[in-house]
Amino acid sequence: MNPIFVADSFGKSFGRTEVLTAATAWATPGTVTVLFGRNGSGKSTLIKAALGLIRADYGLVKFDGEAYLKPTLSRLARRGLMYLPDRPLLSRRKTLRWHHRLLAVQLGATPDPGALSAMEVESLLDQTESQMSGGEKRRAELSLALARKPRCLIADEPLAGIAPADREMVSAAIRGLAVEGCAVLLTGHDVDDLMTLSDDVVWMVGGTTHWLGSPASARDHFQFRQEYLGPRGYSG
Repeated sequence: MNPIFVADSFGKSFGRTEVLTAATAWATPGTVTVLFGRNGSGKSTLIKAALGLIRADYGLVKFDGEAYLKPTLSRLARRGLMYLPDRPLLSRRKTLRWHHRLLAVQLGATPDPGALSAMEVESLLDQTESQMSGGEKRRAELSLALARKPRCLIADEPLAGIAPADREMVSAAIRGLAVEGCAVLLTGHDVDDLMTLSDDVVWMVGGTTHWLGSPASARDHFQFRQEYLGPRGYSG
């Protein structure tokens, strides 16, 4: 199946520092693609540039057959893309109930109780982001994604800094979206969890990206093992 989302050949420099050079990433319906790379390798920069959150030097985004030289998150969101950034998504002053009601109004639908129960956040409905733990925040954000029923989900570091039980629940929700046909693109450093979750692995190094194929193929890639996984490797 062809990708619904492609960030094609992106370049970005900050002053004299070249961060991206022809970097590419994609999301395919029914598939979880994980973008690995060391801190500072440019993973978040590529995603933010592809969503129009920062200005790229060059690059092209394609979403569902339409090309964007100057993509914006709002336009892509209207077509079914949802973005979970590596920072809090929820307003610090608004409750989770308010966020779900707003989403329902935007979608012209009623709030989805199934999304709340799937992420076990019913008890958090009247809490704000500042009252939640890290794992609760991430589960609350995923409840919005489940309610949104996106065609494409892009999540930057969705498993970072949360407890194992929360990681398991978040991973299951992401896999469930893919099973339903959502195209998923993730970044992160939680190698064991993300390798288990992924169908497709992309490695960012030296400002560009390399497709490594399945998790098994990535594990057997000598340079990826030596330069990223290290001596411990991947335990899965």
